Amino acid sequence: MTAAGAASKRLLALQLVPGRVLEVDTADGRVRTLVEDAGNSPDGVVAADGALYWTTMGAPDVDPGTPGEGGYDFSPRNGGVHAWSPGGPRRDLVQAGAMTTGKQLTSDGAGALYWCDREGHRISRVRTDGSGLIDLVVTPAAEGIMGECVGIAVDSVRGHLYWTQKGPAKGGRGRILRAGLDIPAGQSAEHRTDIEVLWDHLPEPIDLHLDGDTLYWTDRGAAPDGNTLNRAPLPGPDGSGQRPQILASGFAEAIGLAVDTAAGLAYVADLGGHIREVPLPDGPAAGRAPREVAALGTPLTGLCLP
Repeated sequence: MTAAGAASKRLLALQLVPGRVLEVDTADGRVRTLVEDAGNSPDGVVAADGALYWTTMGAPDVDPGTPGEGGYDFSPRNGGVHAWSPGGPRRDLVQAGAMTTGKQLTSDGAGALYWCDREGHRISRVRTDGSGLIDLVVTPAAEGIMGECVGIAVDSVRGHLYWTQKGPAKGGRGRILRAGLDIPAGQSAEHRTDIEVLWDHLPEPIDLHLDGDTLYWTDRGAAPDGNTLNRAPLPGPDGSGQRPQILASGFAEAIGLAVDTAAGLAYVADLGGHIREVPLPDGPAAGRAPREVAALGTPLTGLCLP
């Protein structure tokens, strides 16, 4: 036991460049590389069925004359979903050219993976054996950045899918939406009537985590409400979400999120290379100060507890 009595657990974190899958000890911050070559710009990660799965955003076209993220064009269709089991090689679950920009990834616990494809304007699903690839939501290309899907969570008990559309950077136009896990009969991924907007005008919501009736999310938007860890109760049918509770702030472009409800802790990874542990105010760690688990000095994206 270290870190003020905290039990040691493992976090899986994605290093953006060069792409790696890392294992981080939550007690002492020790880092071990699990997958040395995770591909171009890994973003979402989940552990399921005894294996690790992650998405990649692919290789962007780069405009050297435009500084920052604006100089990276991720519209080439070269993202992917990948898998690795201890002792085995990395394998690809979707064929080359099947998707554009893989973002957050999640599992339903029953052999299916779900992810958001940002520049692809869609949400997709595949079995962990690579079969059954299907698009579940496709937003109109005309919506531009407002239709780009980023974070995702699955409620297999109630049959719901939740996702974020972050909108423009620091734009205050982010949304969290909900729909059924399957396309309604007689409809298509492009034309669904069961999509609800639960939260609107959020700073810039990114990754999601669903725990029972509570939804957690990271936000990259402008302070004071952006670059935060948030949570709110799920609204009922046809309801709007309550104003979110900000659990922590001051992140360096918050992305990855993992929540350990039993321990009363949330973990957030950011593009500044930090992983921070945040005690939940109503959990067994309530009253403990947030702490930095690791500072890796390189941008981090997806995060999960295996």
